[in-house]
Amino acid sequence: MIDAPGPWGSGPFILAEGYSTLDNEIALVEAEPFTCTWLNRDQPRSDRLILEANTDYWNKERGPRLERVIYVNDISPAEALDKVCDTEGEVDIVSEVPPASAERVESSEYAHLVAVDALRVVSGLINRNVSFMGEVRVRRALNLAVDRDRLINEVFAGYAHPVAALAPPYSGGMTDDREPYPHDPEQARRLLTEAGWPEDRALRLAITSDVDAVGRRMAEDFRDSLGIAVELIEIPDEELLAAQHALVEKNLPLPFDVLAHAWFDLAAGYPPGVIHREYFHSGGAFRAGPTIPEFEDLLARSLVETDANKLGELGKQIDRLVYDEALSVFLCCPQALYAVNNHVKFNGYATTLELAETEVDEGHWSRRNG
Repeated sequence: MIDAPGPWGSGPFILAEGYSTLDNEIALVEAEPFTCTWLNRDQPRSDRLILEANTDYWNKERGPRLERVIYVNDISPAEALDKVCDTEGEVDIVSEVPPASAERVESSEYAHLVAVDALRVVSGLINRNVSFMGEVRVRRALNLAVDRDRLINEVFAGYAHPVAALAPPYSGGMTDDREPYPHDPEQARRLLTEAGWPEDRALRLAITSDVDAVGRRMAEDFRDSLGIAVELIEIPDEELLAAQHALVEKNLPLPFDVLAHAWFDLAAGYPPGVIHREYFHSGGAFRAGPTIPEFEDLLARSLVETDANKLGELGKQIDRLVYDEALSVFLCCPQALYAVNNHVKFNGYATTLELAETEVDEGHWSRRNG
């Protein structure tokens, strides 16, 4: 969080004008040991945020290769996309391009699409505290009910990777002896029947605006593959913070069986440290169910493991356990999409938006205009 200009930090740029902050609050996961997380309320930022090259940056080989970067915060994402695709001179890079707009960028005269294998995952968070969701056959049935290929093609326009469990397939720690659950409605129905699912019980599926299309695609698959009713619980943006508190603090029963959920990983070498821990560990913010002794043991061992190879094997064991127990509805890892001016060389990172190595060629409008 940077709330005023100045030569803060030791990065490739300094903040010359504007501010960008986070307005957040604490949500308590557990009291002893004290464990909490931050929930964002807002992201106050100036209309323009200007970065200038840090001439003292230690890694000269890396950059910075730009003299100035201007973040434009006072136009909508749709307007920004118009400017980068249809004009030149106002916007050079647009991040988080919706998959539905990827084809427009690809056909643009002024821009091209950059797709990055990002460390993010979309899944169905299963509330194992409620009746039937604690039954592994039900959880496997939910995984077999989903048509991941159709989800990726229709919702993500192909810009996503299927995932066996929760570790991104291009990250360290992904289980290498499991394949994504196949789309098998017949087996899914059989497992659901064996588990004793009542004919009149609807599956309660919660969705938020950021994964609305994912949730609706899941709901259709559950109805068609399992032959059961699905009750969609839409969480409005204005109620999202309260819903997050309920999930994190675990004081009240959650009103859903499955929650369509998106998360990201900042520990590229060890996904369980950020992804699996949040969903299943006793101190995890998103855990919705009893603790799992085997998971607790594996994660505890990983915390003290200093050998990189052994740590990687522990990560695979964790991902394998999560898969075998079908602890989530495993979906996909979406790519991060950027619309980039044709005269800009942009290197996308799997975690965050980095511009140190970004540069422009002689044809860029800023160089043509002096």
